[in-house]
Amino acid sequence: MNSMLRKSILGVAGLAFTGGVFAGPIAAHAAEPVQAAPVAAVQAGKPAVQGAQSKIDLNGEQVANVKAIIAATKKAGLPERAAVISIATSLQESKLENLGHLGDQNDHDSLGLFQQRPSSGWGSPEQITDPEYATTAFLKGLKQVDGWQDMPLTKAAQTVQVSAYPDAYAQWEQQAADLVAQYWNS
Repeated sequence: MNSMLRKSILGVAGLAFTGGVFAGPIAAHAAEPVQAAPVAAVQAGKPAVQGAQSKIDLNGEQVANVKAIIAATKKAGLPERAAVISIATSLQESKLENLGHLGDQNDHDSLGLFQQRPSSGWGSPEQITDPEYATTAFLKGLKQVDGWQDMPLTKAAQTVQVSAYPDAYAQWEQQAADLVAQYWNS
């Protein structure tokens, strides 16, 4: 095998491995039941929501985290679409729960609403378990994605998160959009 081909194959394998290693623990909540229904909705001027959508009932802590994500998005001067992407990402990563260390269920050192990792440079454990800080860190990454405003939610979220399950974010778009519509002006 020539050297160039070998390096290419090893590079792709390394990216696949890195994506899995740095992805964050979404399996910790995989067994939780969710309601799913196919949806194809178009909001004025926004990308279409497509595919099976999941929805969970939220408790007071989760609603408070939604409000914290929205407040951090507004503070960053970003539009509602950024809040929708952030909330959908948090729904996938933690079900909007500010997770600490999960023991054997934890994927490496992933913490907080977005399952960010101190060892990957997201911040200290104290910082990334602060909803405002974690959201601001996520939004900083989102702003670096060219065209994030117009791309499918799952692509924007995946570019920031580098998850082993890149298509999983899409299932939360409708609930995230509904939450932003409900709390953006409250």
